[in-house]
Amino acid sequence: MIRVASYNVRALWDDRQALARVIGVLRPDVLCVQEAPRGRPRALPGVTGLRLAAGARTSGVAVLTGPRAAVVHAEHHRLRWFPGLERRAIAIAVVDVDGTRLAVGSVHLDLHAGARLSHVREVAARIEAAAAEHEAVPVVAGDINEEPAGPAWRYLSGRFTDGYATAPRGDGHTYSAKNPQKRIDGVFVGHGLTVHACGDSDEVPSLDDLRTATDHRPVVADLSRMA
Repeated sequence: MIRVASYNVRALWDDRQALARVIGVLRPDVLCVQEAPRGRPRALPGVTGLRLAAGARTSGVAVLTGPRAAVVHAEHHRLRWFPGLERRAIAIAVVDVDGTRLAVGSVHLDLHAGARLSHVREVAARIEAAAAEHEAVPVVAGDINEEPAGPAWRYLSGRFTDGYATAPRGDGHTYSAKNPQKRIDGVFVGHGLTVHACGDSDEVPSLDDLRTATDHRPVVADLSRMA
């Protein structure tokens, strides 16, 4: 089983010890981070206990890996910039976990609906190209900033498998951490992987940690190579 998680960590502004405890309990093989601390992505390994595999100093997205995941390749791309909006990016790490190769992309889409839809098309093309080049299965994980009925989410779920929609665990709500009412974070996988469970993790014993670590709840997907 391979565990891929996605977590918006709000630039490590909140309770770092609670965040470390949550990630420690989740034990992801691959962790996609959004709102990574700009200018100091190296702070992430110190808090998470994981290795920084892909990301850039100012992009706000990163991919981290645990001890089972060997990093084969890493890349980072700026997405199209829309004047007046925040610059967005995708961080991609191609990893091998016990002989299964994944191309995992971390994304944080914009609050502007038009930018989200434009960026999600770029994201799909980038991750599919990396997967094809390295003979890997594509995985996109991140903060989509809209719910599943939205056009950007529908685009992703039309190209990939929405993990929660396939094998839901818990109610799937990720925002806000204190009172989760919306599913705006997700993990999407390409053909070649079976989703065994995706959504909440009931392994985190402390609701206080989930509420104080950051303003989102994590999404956790348990995957295996398709038989």
